[in-house]
Amino acid sequence: MSRYDSLEGLHLSASVLAVGSFDGVHRGHQALISALVEDARRLDHPAVVLTFFPHPPVVLRGRRPSFYLMSPDEKAEALAAMGVNIVVTLPFDQATEHTTASDFLALLQSHLSFRELWVGEDFALGYRREGNQQFLEHASSTHGYSLHVVPPFLMGGEAVSSTRIREALRSGDVARAGAYLGKPFALPGKVTRGVGRGRRLGFPTANLEFWDERAYPGVGVYACWVSVEGRRYAAVTNIGLRPTFEPDNQRPTIEAHLLDASLDLYDREITLVFVERLRDERRFGDAEALRGQIRRDIARARELLGLGGEGRA
Repeated sequence: MSRYDSLEGLHLSASVLAVGSFDGVHRGHQALISALVEDARRLDHPAVVLTFFPHPPVVLRGRRPSFYLMSPDEKAEALAAMGVNIVVTLPFDQATEHTTASDFLALLQSHLSFRELWVGEDFALGYRREGNQQFLEHASSTHGYSLHVVPPFLMGGEAVSSTRIREALRSGDVARAGAYLGKPFALPGKVTRGVGRGRRLGFPTANLEFWDERAYPGVGVYACWVSVEGRRYAAVTNIGLRPTFEPDNQRPTIEAHLLDASLDLYDREITLVFVERLRDERRFGDAEALRGQIRRDIARARELLGLGGEGRA
C-alpha cells in the first residue's frame, strides 16, 4: 500500500476511488471498501481511498478534542489490510472547505483518473456540501466515471456510523461500540509513571498517556486485554477521576491492572482492547473497601475474558 499526504506527484492512468472520512473503518465502511476492492480487482485498476485530516466537522463546527476513533496511520493500516492499494490523506482546511464540488472532482480526476466512484449514501463534497448524490450522478458523464452509492449498514434497525460509535463510547457501552466496529474498540498509548497508589493498594497499574484528540470510553471500570509487542494480557481498566483519593480532580485518568502478569511497562507503547464495562466508578469510604471491590472486579473480568481459575491479583 502507498500513502500520500497530497495529490502532488500522484498521477494515475486509471483508478477506482472511494472518498470519505472513514473514521474507525467500522462495519459500514468495511462494506463499502470491500465492494471498492472487488470492483478494482475486476477492472485491474488500483483501489484508491481519499480521506481527510482533520475531519471536516472538526474544522467546520469546531468539534472539541476526544473525537477521533483512530489516527490517520491506523486508518491507513486498516484500509491496506482490506486490500486498498493507495491511501491519500488530504489536509482539510479553509481552502478545501471553499472548493466547489465541480472543481474538486476536476482536481481528483486530473490526478487519479478514476473510472468508478464509491461513496456512502449520506456523502457530499465541496463547498456547503453541494456535491450530493444527485450532483455526483449528474457530473458523472462530464467527469467520466460511474457512481456507486452504498446504503447504510444496519444493525438492530439503526445505521452504523462513527457518530453512534462515539456515543456508545461516551456512555461506556464498549460492547456496542465493538459490535459497530466489527472488532473491540482499541486505545493505544504510552505508559507513564503515576503516583504509585495502585501498587500500594496491592494492584499495580499501567497509566496510559494517549493522543488527546482520541475518543475513549466514558468513566467506569472495564474488562480489557492489554496488547504489548504482539502479546496480550488480561486486565481490569479504570477510567475516571479517582474519587476516593482525589475528589476534586477533573482530569480523567486511564489505568490498567494486569491480572496474571507482572511487567515493567514504563515508557512502552501498549494498546488497551475494551471488551465489557464492569461498573460505574464510585467513591469508597476507605482503601480496604476499594480493595474488596477491585477483587470483585477482577473475578468478574476473568469470567468475561474466558479465563479459568483464580489467577493472580
